[in-house]
Amino acid sequence: MNPMIFVVVLLAILVSVADAEWDDAHATFYGDINGGETMQGACGYGDLIQQGYGLETAALSTALFNNGQTCGACFQLVCANSRWCKPNAGSIRVTATNFCPPNYSPPLNTRWCNPPNKHFDLSMKMFTSIAEYSGGIVPVKFRRVKCPKRGGVRFEIKGNPYFIMVLVYNVGGVGDVTSVAIKGHNSNWIPMQRNWGQNWNTGVGLVGQRLSFVVQTSDGKSMTFFDVASENWGFGQTFEARLNIH
Repeated sequence: MNPMIFVVVLLAILVSVADAEWDDAHATFYGDINGGETMQGACGYGDLIQQGYGLETAALSTALFNNGQTCGACFQLVCANSRWCKPNAGSIRVTATNFCPPNYSPPLNTRWCNPPNKHFDLSMKMFTSIAEYSGGIVPVKFRRVKCPKRGGVRFEIKGNPYFIMVLVYNVGGVGDVTSVAIKGHNSNWIPMQRNWGQNWNTGVGLVGQRLSFVVQTSDGKSMTFFDVASENWGFGQTFEARLNIH
């Protein structure tokens, strides 16, 4: 084969592989430029600014939200094939922190978050980073990407002596947690149940014990965080591990 033809074919293959990583969706925005309406949400996070997510967030449609299992995952988005796309805007990276619920009242052709649509409801700041405000809705290309995080995985402990619920956040790597186990220094490892979003719970009493955790993400990576909380931990407190998942 002619070397030049070989190079062209090879480049075509590489381009097609790169294109295969991307999928099609649409994006809108909710709230104002300050992003107050994007706080809290269906993933169980609280003040997204304080927790390190900022306004680089999205509410996902049913097709992407996966009953909350996608919470914490990061996506790269590019505005595509619309006159409302900002020239040379590049891409944005957002974390899934909320749910865009379906709406089955007419007209259904404008209900972007209904199944099977793949849709991102962005903060206004992120939407206007890639598209004009007046566009309202734009087609996008998206793909899953790693989540860059500062510091360690964080564990916010809530509940009461008979019911412990832990919000796991600031998770690096692929970001979305699929299983959590907890251990007191006098107990065995206890699998936790997903309560909602990234809140995990157990009915085992562990008050007065040092707490350790095992966290697994959707790519199968697992990390053990020993003695994250000391014996005198209290409900309503947040503890940061020394490590994070990459």
